[in-house]
Amino acid sequence: MTAGIDDIAIYIPRLYIDAADFAEARGLDPVKLQKGLGVSQMAIVDANQDPACLAANACLRVMEKNNLDPQDIGRLYISTESAFDESKAMNSYVIGMLEQVYGQGSFEHCGGVETKFACVSGSYALYDNTNWIRAGEAEGKSALVVVSDIAKYDMGSSGEMTQGAGAVVMLLNDKPRLLEFDPKVTSTSIKDEYDFYRPFGKETPIVHGQYSNLLYMIQVRKALESYKKKVISSNLIQMKEGETILDHMDYINMHLPYSNMGKKALAYLVRHEWRQLPRWKNILEQIGMKEPVPKDPRGTIESVLADEEFMAKDHEFTKLFTKTQEYQDVFESKLSSSLIASTMIGNLYTASLYLGFRSSLEFEYQKGVDLDGKRIGFGSYGSGSSAMVFSGVVQPEYAEIVKSMNLESEIGQRRRLTWSEYEELHENKLAPEQSKVHTKKEFVLVDIKTDVESRGERRYAFTS
Repeated sequence: MTAGIDDIAIYIPRLYIDAADFAEARGLDPVKLQKGLGVSQMAIVDANQDPACLAANACLRVMEKNNLDPQDIGRLYISTESAFDESKAMNSYVIGMLEQVYGQGSFEHCGGVETKFACVSGSYALYDNTNWIRAGEAEGKSALVVVSDIAKYDMGSSGEMTQGAGAVVMLLNDKPRLLEFDPKVTSTSIKDEYDFYRPFGKETPIVHGQYSNLLYMIQVRKALESYKKKVISSNLIQMKEGETILDHMDYINMHLPYSNMGKKALAYLVRHEWRQLPRWKNILEQIGMKEPVPKDPRGTIESVLADEEFMAKDHEFTKLFTKTQEYQDVFESKLSSSLIASTMIGNLYTASLYLGFRSSLEFEYQKGVDLDGKRIGFGSYGSGSSAMVFSGVVQPEYAEIVKSMNLESEIGQRRRLTWSEYEELHENKLAPEQSKVHTKKEFVLVDIKTDVESRGERRYAFTS
């Protein structure tokens, strides 16, 4: 049985901090943010928003757009690493909000859980629900998989310049108009790591940036190797001599903690794939230097990062490699459109990969590209750590969905925060009723109880 994404919707907070304002306040070069990291604006949640109401707003949009009734939905999964309850799942909060619109008990039949594995958890949720549909358990119903997060870092930390917030929801069923997932080729790689984590009671993560970036690329590469074996053995793809698996992906969507990380990850994978092919000789001739090798090629990530001579040479080699026409052709045709939304919104943790997917669809369609039959590869990564590589094929009916995509109109009119307003929101100094923007027809957080018997209970309302 087929299964895939029938439609997709987003919800992004309307407040943002501009990269130029951030750079000025932190004494940084704005070029580092805009060119080095690919950050122009970072979406910031209002005082009356949390990951649950972001998710509920995204769900309402996809349901209203498709005229769905609660009885059409059999499962609702929420994937997040911004959870605020160690017991009650976030999908329960979302269902409570949706029932304010659709009626008490209207979603009581709808199963689901909150999934957690840093930024890769949304991909695991997609895989689980896709297989639920393929197994025939859905019995004609659809699933909603929501990825919702607030990427927040300590004030003054290196990660502060890669913040963002938002939710993406995907409607899955057995007759997808947008993307059908390739069966039996999804591949994973998993390892116990401390590259990025958030202990209980801490609102912001502990990050080992360089370590996490390199681990991300290594883990995705391992998952890609497994994916390659599966697609060849299943005859999904017939590779000819001198080809790479990346040649058979028309588009590649990568996890985007910041948009330029996608460029780095793609360059890493392309180097790995091309290294054993005849074309590599020509690449080396263009670059004019040998590909550097660490002193201990089989050493740990720590030993590689500590090898300063190798790191400097590898940085130089990568920079030259990404300037070759061969790499530029791959980047422009397969990845570049997926980065546009990230520069406008920032890091969405679990949602960043799928915001990239959404971005790629919109901006490739605007170019006039016929997307029918195009294979899209996904490189998903979550710290801690796990990677997942999978793929799908764009369906003939895709234009029904993509033609109405407009990122700016879907976000709505945005408000640029002053630095003092940003600090107030970051440090949680404002109560929900002190929100900066009044929204209509949206779910908002109204109150968090503080009395002993109901401490932590959250109340939400649908604004009029």
